[in-house]
Amino acid sequence: MKQLWRNFHAATMAQGAYSIIERAAIVTRGERIEWIGAEADLPPAEAEEEHDLHGAWVTPGLIDCHTHLVFGGNRSREFEQRLQGVDYATIAAQGGGIASTVRATRAASENELYASARKRALHLLRDGVTTLEVKSGYGLDLPNERKMLRVARRLGQTLPLTVRATCLAAHALPPEFAGRADDYIDEVARRMLPVLAAEGLVDAVDAFCEHLAFSPAQVERVFEAARHLGLPVKLHAEQLSALHGATLAARYGALSADHLEYLTEDDVLAMARAGTVAVLLPGAFYALRETQFPPIHLLRRHGVPIAISSDLNPGTSPALSLRLMLSMACTLFRLTPEEALAGATSHAARALGLQATHGELAAGRVADFVAWEIDHPSELAYWIGGDLPKRVIRHARQVGEPPLD
Repeated sequence: MKQLWRNFHAATMAQGAYSIIERAAIVTRGERIEWIGAEADLPPAEAEEEHDLHGAWVTPGLIDCHTHLVFGGNRSREFEQRLQGVDYATIAAQGGGIASTVRATRAASENELYASARKRALHLLRDGVTTLEVKSGYGLDLPNERKMLRVARRLGQTLPLTVRATCLAAHALPPEFAGRADDYIDEVARRMLPVLAAEGLVDAVDAFCEHLAFSPAQVERVFEAARHLGLPVKLHAEQLSALHGATLAARYGALSADHLEYLTEDDVLAMARAGTVAVLLPGAFYALRETQFPPIHLLRRHGVPIAISSDLNPGTSPALSLRLMLSMACTLFRLTPEEALAGATSHAARALGLQATHGELAAGRVADFVAWEIDHPSELAYWIGGDLPKRVIRHARQVGEPPLD
């Protein structure tokens, strides 16, 4: 069906900038944008439906490119511990952290995980998110990693969201492999990844490269397995220390390296050469009360695309609003509102390997966009919380306000 969307202003986010079109119009055919430009230049054509957006500001649908949306239980008690001065590494050593979520996730059924994840996904959808990534990594064995990835696929099939599934089996060492990290990496690389990929459950592979998780050498074995399977890689890197995981990720042409508080200039240069996106996660920075800032000036200087994501997870970023993350990226990391919005649209699409189809308003792209009742796109980062009035359009169809229960 051919549709005309008119009477609005557009921030197309072409090449990571607002790229504003005043008094714009969009023609969609099926699920794609066929034409976009000034309404005065609209080519003559018959549309089956016409939509007046009443002077709204239209942006691409927001993209949350790093979430751990599927998990059992929560870790509110650990939140209290951190506020009492206990650091993340100590909590993990006491059996908390990722290990506690692993226990809860293994104990939950697939339907229970789906029900809880759906509620969180709906919060993001109501916030203007039309595309998101979901990582596994709280199962840490084949049956439970499969269970998590099946839930991710199910979310994409049952909700008006594009969902990319990332296997993060190399997230932490499961209890049954205590003291045998190399054996677990063999399990991930030689058994789990091939099986899960063959079942069509994996779009990308991630790992946690950190002193309390896995070494660069161990991560490289996971990346070699991913390369053999034809799967792109991503990496949790430089969050708590400088292990040069970002350089390793860049060497494998990673879609993104994420967190990056301890990133060095050599790492930044490697990412720039590889086209690897820097995904910044202000929610985790805030929740962990970090003081080491990611080197924004180096990322800017060397032209590394910066994406912003919620890192929605039960322990270090229980964030249900990507738009709030845009505000936090500006206040905490000193990004501009334009950089922050690019970080949740065009650069976030690149971090998922979707830059040819998502993240910008352009002919040939999917018709995912949001019509915001605001006076300027900077308001998306300016307002702290709340629910801005909007119309969410995904694949050229308006998304209703689904109930959160």
